[in-house]
Amino acid sequence: MKRPVLRVAPYPVLVADEHGVVRFLNDTASALLPHARPGAKVTDAAPEWLAAAHQALFAVPVGGRDVALPAGEASSAGRAVRGEIGERSFEAHPTHEETGEVVWWLVDDTDHLLARRALRMERERTAFLGDASNALLSSLNLDRCTMTTARLAAGHLADAAVVIDQPARRGLAMVLCTRDGEPVRRQVGVEPDLVPGLLEALQGFPPVPSRWIDPAATPAWMVPEDFGTVGSVVVTPLPGHGVPAGALVLMRRAGEAPFTENEEVFARLFAARAGAALSAAKLYAEQSSITETLMRELLPPVLHDVSGVEFAGAYRPAAESDRVGGDFYDVHPAPADAEGQESLVILGDVCGKGLEAAVLTGKIRNTLHALLPMADDHQRVLSLLNGALLNSHHTRFATLVLASAVRHAGRVRLRLTSAGHPAPLIVRADGHVEEAHTRGTLVGALPEVTAVTVEASLAPGETCVLFTDGITEAKGGPLGGDLYGEERLHSALSECAGMPAEAVVEHVQMLASEWVRGGRHDDMAVVAITAPRNNHLSAVGGRGPGRFTA
Repeated sequence: MKRPVLRVAPYPVLVADEHGVVRFLNDTASALLPHARPGAKVTDAAPEWLAAAHQALFAVPVGGRDVALPAGEASSAGRAVRGEIGERSFEAHPTHEETGEVVWWLVDDTDHLLARRALRMERERTAFLGDASNALLSSLNLDRCTMTTARLAAGHLADAAVVIDQPARRGLAMVLCTRDGEPVRRQVGVEPDLVPGLLEALQGFPPVPSRWIDPAATPAWMVPEDFGTVGSVVVTPLPGHGVPAGALVLMRRAGEAPFTENEEVFARLFAARAGAALSAAKLYAEQSSITETLMRELLPPVLHDVSGVEFAGAYRPAAESDRVGGDFYDVHPAPADAEGQESLVILGDVCGKGLEAAVLTGKIRNTLHALLPMADDHQRVLSLLNGALLNSHHTRFATLVLASAVRHAGRVRLRLTSAGHPAPLIVRADGHVEEAHTRGTLVGALPEVTAVTVEASLAPGETCVLFTDGITEAKGGPLGGDLYGEERLHSALSECAGMPAEAVVEHVQMLASEWVRGGRHDDMAVVAITAPRNNHLSAVGGRGPGRFTA
């Protein structure tokens, strides 16, 4: 009664009994299964996966092996099965008849399967691009970013990947990586036009399709060691911020499927993300290099002994992330062949902190360096510096203290001038701390600057300390809000009698740091000028700064 309905069914229909014999198939099934006909065995008429599924409907596992069921007692565990017939995919649904026969409905689900595969692949690719972006942007280190690009491309897009930087005088710099290997750096002195599509990629032109590139033309220097024969190649640019960041070369071994058009499109999507990350890393590296170069000019110098006078200094910026700020110091030694001339010490504090204050600090230091020929006249130096600051676009001011030091007859003679700055402190041999009576107006705020210069003398073992208010105004202590203050600074310096200059600076910095205990504070700078406990020996011929011995 049901055969006419099955004959006109839109799906291929095959009917077989419990013995595995084909009883019926409609015209659609006959066209699909050319070997199937009534009376034939299912194993001969149908594909292996369908025949196995039919046999499984009439068997149950007993003691670890399949045992056939009596006729008409087919297993109720029959479910839809899937397999391929030719180049198409089918899903076979069994329906049990009262006669013991099984009707197999074959549904072509090739398009659905391809759609699901495409959706799954798209999800995987989207997830990969997201993970790749996170990995590439997790660091602004150019080397690490290049290595990550090569590793990701080789692990997900090809059998090997090569990241090539923009050409330089030394040739091409690249990173090579295989699917299961580690990135390797390589430098070759070749021109990029030797590789088809590479020069265009480095210039940012659209990529050349892989089918246009002869794998045999791939040079040996581009192929990783022990890779074998190259079967297909993709060359794509790494787009940067207006300028290409380089090129990405993907390779597959001979015998592997060549790159498809969709895979090339996906490679370009990855390259866009990698190029952006590489470009950002390059820009950061360039800016860091520029910053480092400028920073070297702004950082306080390393001090040492000059012409029989000990100098030591230390600087601590207000923020741990800053390397420079508004406090600064410099020591300009007297010429080595000018015996008896003074060395000039400058310590100052620019209004504010951070980079803006550091810029003005650099200007003041450069201006004072230009005024060194006039260093014997502190008042004139301060007046000229004041005029230079008033004529600039800066609205900040600064306080300064100048100290001219020279060794004479076993002692160190000093001339000290303060321009709105805390007066220097002198630590005598017995631990007594004196304040130099110099004072003056700050620099860069008023049309005229006035200052009083005083003279002092240091016996062997005595020290003159220049400091900024970041030391005395540092807040901390047991309650966290007390100022370190001048009294504590005097007490700390009284313990430094007879110490070398470097030890005095370290002692002051240590106590101030302990006082703030990691809390907020202003920039701190301190310089010590010490008359060493030794005797001066003249240089050979009586010229030069000489040397000193205990």
